[in-house]
Amino acid sequence: MSKVCQLTGKRPITGNHVSHSNRKTKRRFLPNLQKKRFYVPEKDQWITLKVSTSCIRTINKLGVYAYLQKLEAQGVDTGVKF
Repeated sequence: MSKVCQLTGKRPITGNHVSHSNRKTKRRFLPNLQKKRFYVPEKDQWITLKVSTSCIRTINKLGVYAYLQKLEAQGVDTGVKF
C-alpha cells in the first residue's frame, strides 16, 4: 500500500540521519496516515479513507462533505465516489 494521503496528497519525504560524529545517511520521513471511516450524513453513507492526522483535524473542523467539496472546487481529484 502506498503511503500517500488520499485527500491532501502528503507523501514520504527524504532527509538524513545525522549521527553524533556528524555522519549522514539517507532516511525517510513518513506521513502519519490512519485508515478512518467517516459518515457522510448528506449522502447517508459511510466512506473509508486513508488520511493524514492533520487532514482528520480539518475534517473534524469543517465536516467531511464540506471538505470534499472544497477540494473538488480547487480541482483536486480525491477519488471518492458517492
